[in-house]
Amino acid sequence: MSAITHHTPEAMLAAYAAGTLPHAFSVVVATHVSLCDQCRTTLAAHQAVGGAILDDMDSVAVSGGLRSALMQRLDEPFSPEPVYDRSGIYPGPVMEALKGEPPRWKTLGMGVRQSILSSGGEGSVRLLFIPPGQAVPDHTHNGLELTLVLQGSFSDETGRFGVGDLEIGDESLHHTPTADPGDPCICLAATDAPLSFNAFLPRLLQPIFKI
Repeated sequence: MSAITHHTPEAMLAAYAAGTLPHAFSVVVATHVSLCDQCRTTLAAHQAVGGAILDDMDSVAVSGGLRSALMQRLDEPFSPEPVYDRSGIYPGPVMEALKGEPPRWKTLGMGVRQSILSSGGEGSVRLLFIPPGQAVPDHTHNGLELTLVLQGSFSDETGRFGVGDLEIGDESLHHTPTADPGDPCICLAATDAPLSFNAFLPRLLQPIFKI
């Protein structure tokens, strides 16, 4: 894997460490951190700071009812969540979102496919498969979009993004991502609002594809 040059912003890593990042973005950040030594080190520093702050906080007395309810919950049988390891190009956080199953690809046209991992009021996260040389229709953003490359690479108006690189798009970014020659580009993408396509046909199909 080539050197990662596009990283998760530190403010976003801090939000992830604090547990305040929306689920869709958390999946992408967790996946990037699993690939990037630099961001993993920064995240560990934020987690250490958070732990130190908790240690310094004054304790707060709780009611007897709350304590009893907590102890009762601790006595209940515990079923640990399964732990998913990397499978092929898909790191553990992606396999967790896939629940250990292969992606269920659905065609978007022109060879482009997607597999929606989750979708809800706070946003959506999906896998995108883009054949070499194929472009995603030019668009801008109504919110925030995180795109992490898992295989191949793509280029747009801002530069080239290879495996492990994270592109962050907002309302100011108007681009036409195009998969580079070589392997198909497979990305993990999360959005908190629908994209804003410029061409009529993508806008027409947008509600169907949930992009």
